[in-house]
Amino acid sequence: MDILFHVSTEAGGQLLAPLARACRRRGHAFGAFFTHEGVRGLLDAELQAALEGSRAVVCEESWHRFCADAACPAELGSQTANSALMGEAKKVVSL
Repeated sequence: MDILFHVSTEAGGQLLAPLARACRRRGHAFGAFFTHEGVRGLLDAELQAALEGSRAVVCEESWHRFCADAACPAELGSQTANSALMGEAKKVVSL
């Protein structure tokens, strides 16, 4: 994976969709890990579409804390999954 986007703020989720589309245009493999308030970004259909075909993992505890009433549109995981994704990525961008 070329870039892992680590999304921990709600504003970071808003920034991710155009970045994900730019990665796709340039042929960069990318993934995203969502934690804390950043999980709220996944409630946006535009972001969900931009992430299609990439690996998107959500901190399960954060999802239940901030979005408990919604179905999770990404893979539920843990901070252990976050660590593994960071180990695979050539670069990490924190949003």
